[in-house]
Amino acid sequence: MRGWTKSLVAAGVREPGLRADYDRQRASVRRFRRTAYLAARLLLPRPLLPHVVAATALMHHGDNLLDTGPLPQREAAWATWERQVRDALRTGTSDSPLLRTLVHTASAHPRLGPLVETYLATATAELRFTGFATEADYQAYVDAYSYPAFMLVAGLLAPEGDDLPYRAACRTFIEGSQRLDFVNDLAEDLREGRVGIPAEAMARSGVTMGDLRAGTGGAPLSDLIADQIAVAQAALSAASTLPALACPDGRRLAGALVQIELLTAEAVLTRGTAILHGSTNPPLPKTLRVLTRRY
Repeated sequence: MRGWTKSLVAAGVREPGLRADYDRQRASVRRFRRTAYLAARLLLPRPLLPHVVAATALMHHGDNLLDTGPLPQREAAWATWERQVRDALRTGTSDSPLLRTLVHTASAHPRLGPLVETYLATATAELRFTGFATEADYQAYVDAYSYPAFMLVAGLLAPEGDDLPYRAACRTFIEGSQRLDFVNDLAEDLREGRVGIPAEAMARSGVTMGDLRAGTGGAPLSDLIADQIAVAQAALSAASTLPALACPDGRRLAGALVQIELLTAEAVLTRGTAILHGSTNPPLPKTLRVLTRRY
């Protein structure tokens, strides 16, 4: 029996149609988050893996709906999806393979349902995101969108009982991770007419949107990147408590996520102003060493 099939059995996914639904989510996650899937595959116990895959697929699908197309199209698509998610959780049924996996995972992990409700209630912050004037605006965005979205997955790794310290560590982690993503994705975000670096931080470094659009910036842009990555690294380092706070089954994966994000930060610093021409990833050998050590 293949490893994935054993994981489905261990997770209580026995009906052939539901297995096919989980198979589809696994294929989706492997396509868009190959390193994250590999980490989960290696570091999670079998009963937990399919549920983390389903939650990750839900998060990714929501991201796509909120980010793709003109605003009226995105608003309509999200309103339809939000209604479908709520209906699926209320009735326990759905025509959507993704939502059928959500229903099963939420039945196995009841804490997921309230996390989905929190995410749905605030996710529209992403619909109208056009950038941030201040650091306070960035922090509000993390609270409204990044953190609830991350908790769809991280909630499955939460400890039993008092999870407030764990949630606080998750908030610290995603604050650093989201800031890192906004720097790493500068080229893509510029094509969409928005950037995630606060305007006040750009002004401090002497960088303008015109500089970014022109693909220039020189020393000021280098300073801006170094400044934002340093702040991100500080948050990620502060989140090093995350593995110890997670449930025992989630500690290896939580530790790997923190280390891989720190490696990504180093890779962005190495790429420097060339980040305007495309994002980067940490060197594969270093990533594999992290996973091997955790395994």
